[in-house]
Amino acid sequence: MSRLSVPMILVMPLLLLHCGGGSMEEAPEMEAPMAWPEIAGYELMAIPEDNPMTEAKVALGKQLYYDQRLSGDGNRSCYGCHLKEHGLTDGRAMALGAFDKQLTRAAPTMWNVGYYDTLYWDGRSTALEKQVLGAWGGGNMGASGADGVPSPDDICATLNEIPGYAEQFQAVFGGPATPDHVAYAIAAFMRTIVTTTENSRFIAFQNGDETALNDQEKNGWMIFSEKAKCTNCHDGRLLADKQFHNVGIGMDAESPDIGRAKVSENEEDTGAFKTPSLFDISKSGPYFHDGSVETLEEAVDLMLAGGKENEWLDETNLSDAKNADLSDEEKADLMAFLMALDVDYTIEEPMLP
Repeated sequence: MSRLSVPMILVMPLLLLHCGGGSMEEAPEMEAPMAWPEIAGYELMAIPEDNPMTEAKVALGKQLYYDQRLSGDGNRSCYGCHLKEHGLTDGRAMALGAFDKQLTRAAPTMWNVGYYDTLYWDGRSTALEKQVLGAWGGGNMGASGADGVPSPDDICATLNEIPGYAEQFQAVFGGPATPDHVAYAIAAFMRTIVTTTENSRFIAFQNGDETALNDQEKNGWMIFSEKAKCTNCHDGRLLADKQFHNVGIGMDAESPDIGRAKVSENEEDTGAFKTPSLFDISKSGPYFHDGSVETLEEAVDLMLAGGKENEWLDETNLSDAKNADLSDEEKADLMAFLMALDVDYTIEEPMLP
């Protein structure tokens, strides 16, 4: 069963009700469900009922995701901050937004972003569509509408003057480009950025292909999951538990970034940030939310040391790694496993209208 089949089942009665509760033949013609990329052996991705996936919508969203004309300065696309050569991050310690504005946190990876129920390092957004709108009008894409800078509405007016876009928006949404329509299309495309058995050796291994990892990488997986218990946080097929943890990064600053606590207003969440997925980890340095750790080796050493001491340190989840006492050979095997988490980004850059 495809991921789309659940939302389509939910949506069909609404369509029939909207059409007066008549027979199936009276319902408007609907695009056939498509099989979308999914993580083998994992739960189906939750697709919002008000933004079902269609081939045409994903194709439109892909163009918009790569189009620099959406940004306030016309020089930055969504993809421009999530590059394949950098593990779908931007390779910077701190992200650089439109107009070369220095942002306050690192760009997170986009792998499997559609599976998460909270977004950003602090989880302040709970819907992918809202995240797209926030990034578009905020520092990332810089379409603020202030001081002569175009707003999302202004940019949509420009998109509607481009025949190739105008036709697609009409076909997909039954109307012109609007900020919501843009966000819905981009979110639909982003839900296809998924690690599969075809592009990820780890997912293939988890799905039963014993040849996907070599012996050293398999031993590294055993160390990762059983001895150091990195899976306390980097768990399951996402290699992330969808939770927030304080590992001490940045807490020694004069005015530390309090992370999740700003959203939850819970003091115990001070300095806690969302567990990042480890897919493509070899490419996505510098590491952590502030990009303060330059190499993967340093990041591993920091975690094996139990993080950085501070009042809110998550010692419960870090204690296993701290007590693992890995030999040089075991650490080399662990590093080999982490390198095996690379993903092939096979998405081709689209032609833009």
